[in-house]
Amino acid sequence: MTDPAINAADRDISERLCDQVRNAYETRTPLRIAGGNTRAFYGRPVEGQPLHMAEHSGIVSYDPVELVVTVRAGTRLSVLQAALAEHHQMLPFEPPSFGENSTIGGAVATGLSGPRRPWAGAARDFVLGTRIITQEGKLLRFGGEVMKNVAGYDLSRLMTGAQGTLGVLADISFKVLPVPTASHCLRLSLSLEEALHKLAELGREPLPITAAAWHAGELFIRLEGGESSVKATRERLGGEPLEASFWASLRDHTHDFFKYRDDPPLWRLSLPPNTDPLALDIPQQDIFYDWGGSQRWVKTTLDAATLREVCQAAGGHATCYTPQARGGAAEPFTPLNSVVEKYHRRLKAELDTHAIFNPGRLYAAL
Repeated sequence: MTDPAINAADRDISERLCDQVRNAYETRTPLRIAGGNTRAFYGRPVEGQPLHMAEHSGIVSYDPVELVVTVRAGTRLSVLQAALAEHHQMLPFEPPSFGENSTIGGAVATGLSGPRRPWAGAARDFVLGTRIITQEGKLLRFGGEVMKNVAGYDLSRLMTGAQGTLGVLADISFKVLPVPTASHCLRLSLSLEEALHKLAELGREPLPITAAAWHAGELFIRLEGGESSVKATRERLGGEPLEASFWASLRDHTHDFFKYRDDPPLWRLSLPPNTDPLALDIPQQDIFYDWGGSQRWVKTTLDAATLREVCQAAGGHATCYTPQARGGAAEPFTPLNSVVEKYHRRLKAELDTHAIFNPGRLYAAL
């Protein structure tokens, strides 16, 4: 049964949330920040008193002319996207939803971006400002609603991808963009070697490519932009038409590649552009190349140390998307080196002195 709180259309409960955070700070009570719980698999499990965000929902302001929207963190991602679509606009970083209860706060807290990421930018690139509930239960504003207002902007960027370990996102302001006037998706039958060579070649030209992936002998490409540019590139590349819904299935992990619970653990390998296939003993059918090859979804029983060693040698890192309870790695994220960990600890101690915000979500010591 769906939690009725998540259906709240327009409600500001920031005062109640501040009271709960203030009490947790005074009593040293850990909090588990929860929105739609569609991303609970991402990161380490958290033990704590739930801080329910879904009821804190609604679009605070939206100026289609200025391409700026401010929204409460508990707002469903689908609600925000529908409001933007009415004005033919979108969130450029194409956030994954992983379910109908997905909230915009969860999308920003995890910092995940969809297939458009290499061509449009990451989630943090479009966060203009935030209102954050601090450890003392204060509601403070950081950043603004225009790109030139940079006061406090860095903290808003820090919150993006911090998984709620530094504070509670209450409201978020975004830069949005118009939906492209023309779009065409296609598929080409190519080997992996041919596909990677093709993508490297196309990447040197100003073509309207906004997504590229490869799996099981097929290269998938999305073209978006002006009518003439899309048409000319489509005619040049040829191939067979591809349903636009393919990219949503890849983004939200509803594609057949991700569906089977009995599969080996799922890993995301993040690598520099134009990285060759890695020297890993993994069948090609168990690898899905996304972001033009920079992001690779891998299903494997290889141990975490082996995967991470190979990725790091190539200049990347590996993240486990399967919870430990289902056979995934005990540490989902690549361990920090001593210098980086020192700075993470200092930041955590400054913004969350008593470790009440999602303790252990990213790393056991944080």
